[in-house]
Amino acid sequence: MASIVNMDLVKKTNKKHMSKTIRPKDLVCMNDEAAQYHFRVEVAYARNDNLLFGEQIYRADATLWLYSDLAKIVCKAALKFYKTHGLRFVLYDGLRTVEAQETMMNTRRAIENPHWMEPPRLLSIPGGGGHPRAMAVDIGIENEDRALLDMGCPFDFLADNANSTHNPAHREYEHSKEIKHNRGLLDNAMIEAAENLEVELFPLPEEWWDFRLPPSFYREYAPISENDLPEEAKIMG
Repeated sequence: MASIVNMDLVKKTNKKHMSKTIRPKDLVCMNDEAAQYHFRVEVAYARNDNLLFGEQIYRADATLWLYSDLAKIVCKAALKFYKTHGLRFVLYDGLRTVEAQETMMNTRRAIENPHWMEPPRLLSIPGGGGHPRAMAVDIGIENEDRALLDMGCPFDFLADNANSTHNPAHREYEHSKEIKHNRGLLDNAMIEAAENLEVELFPLPEEWWDFRLPPSFYREYAPISENDLPEEAKIMG
């Protein structure tokens, strides 16, 4: 298979970022916080049955890490959400290293769907976006029986057309009242927690599950590579 990763574009993109560095001590392992804050971690790309690629990207024992500001938002929101609604957050992905992004770009599904790389990109180039800075998190909701709430489409559903009128994952897509209610529960919980912590939050328009720190913030930081991490935080095999 031919690679669709343009490494010249990657290098050009990453040069735009300022030289701030995210240190391991700036990251929080969300697996360690799950019991206390009543959420569950299910690292989607550590499994070979993930919806998007249908093949394993991360190592099987990969854990989920977030930048400390975003981790605080998730923990605060998840705890109140559980106490208020009796429902749990499910965390699917956080830190996605540059190497992991490159592997994703070279999967069969990505190569067969080059439009995913066209604006507004449904898959970021290696080093692009909030995930390689641990400043984006993907979240679903489940009940005590681990049944997922209906959000109109599953996590990681990528439409052929990213426009809000054609993409069921888009936050502005016209769904039923029940689905709008379920999405509103998640949005409101995350936004309220961010406001209480006085941290700006950016829900990604094209994906109902994606919450991140704003681009104006994360673009000041260099993306994270596997070599930047201690062994316990590495996500690739």
